[in-house]
Amino acid sequence: MSLRSILGGTSRVRKSSKKSGAKQSSSSASSSWASSLPRRKPGTHRAKPSIGDDEDDGDLFDDKLDDYGLVKALAADLNLRDTPQAIMYIRNRMFSPIPEQAAGMNSTRIAEVLNYRKRLPPIVTVAHIQTLLSSPSAVEREIAQLARAGFIRKVVVARRGDIGETVILATDFEQMVKDSASLNRETRDSLTTFLKENPETQMIKPSALRPSETNQLIRAGFLTSHHTGVIHHGSMSNTMNLYSRPEDKGTLTSLETVSRQATGSLGAVGGDGAVHMAGGSGGGLLGASRGDTIATELKLAVPGNGTFLKLLSSALDHLVLLLGKSRFREAPETVLRDRWDGGIPKEEARYAAKRSRGEFAGILPGQTRKWRQFYGLSFDWVLREAVGSGLVEVFETRSVGRGIRAL
Repeated sequence: MSLRSILGGTSRVRKSSKKSGAKQSSSSASSSWASSLPRRKPGTHRAKPSIGDDEDDGDLFDDKLDDYGLVKALAADLNLRDTPQAIMYIRNRMFSPIPEQAAGMNSTRIAEVLNYRKRLPPIVTVAHIQTLLSSPSAVEREIAQLARAGFIRKVVVARRGDIGETVILATDFEQMVKDSASLNRETRDSLTTFLKENPETQMIKPSALRPSETNQLIRAGFLTSHHTGVIHHGSMSNTMNLYSRPEDKGTLTSLETVSRQATGSLGAVGGDGAVHMAGGSGGGLLGASRGDTIATELKLAVPGNGTFLKLLSSALDHLVLLLGKSRFREAPETVLRDRWDGGIPKEEARYAAKRSRGEFAGILPGQTRKWRQFYGLSFDWVLREAVGSGLVEVFETRSVGRGIRAL
């Protein structure tokens, strides 16, 4: 007896026979030598693109990072004890040093970067100081005490949120006044005398200075004309909407306006026509206009503060955008640092050997956004600003170092 009869026939799967003549002709044609050829060229199959394929680097962490608590203070120097030390620490570590070799920038570009850094005012945000020291309330009290003593000056830019609250050393501000070529001697002496007599002031009455002196100070950037009252939301920029507080987006009933009115008065609840001004159907007073509620004040300012705020706001936006590349909007600090630096090669022996042989060793620093747009702004400096502004938080992972999460 054969083995086939014992096993009960073959177990091969057979296709059912086609009764149609057209099907039989197609089956006979497929048995030709051409049917053995591959129908698709090798290497043409494309996998479904992942979430991060359109970015420079994909997300290496598919799962959420372990969270073992937030980091209370971001200061790497444990010798920081007070606000003046923190101010000097922040100012000295704002920018990264220009690479000595393979910078990717010619002498003209390097001169532009250095001149840009020199033109920035020596100011520091209050939120940045609070991230370095352990107690934000203690920082506020110390800043108030130093301002009363005339050691520092607090300069606030309206409707810019936390990044608009800055401090500057009084000696630095006085030196800026002396070095200004737009002010004559009488205007410098008048402003210096007024500030010494009023160390805590941020507002200057028009009657405190002569009109010619006020005009010079406004043109030089030491005074700004601050309009109080109704603020149109459509006139506010995107950056102002992002970082400003809810009460800064002023209406007749906003805190900025109501806090200036007497308790129990009609102005404390918005005044006549508050509903109409806010977009409602209230009639208000006949003949009342929006310009009746707008007043002008002179506020102390620092020349170049607008350039500083523009650089800071764009850097914060870019940092949050880099975190958005990750799936859960969080990444280890080392990964986010590499993204901020633009993926430049590290200071390792293999990269140095490639550069010495004239081989390609990665992108040069001058070709990255860090140097093209932000003039070498340090990653640690931007990270502390983002934490102080409430855009990100830093936490411990115990496995890959510290993690950073966008809020």
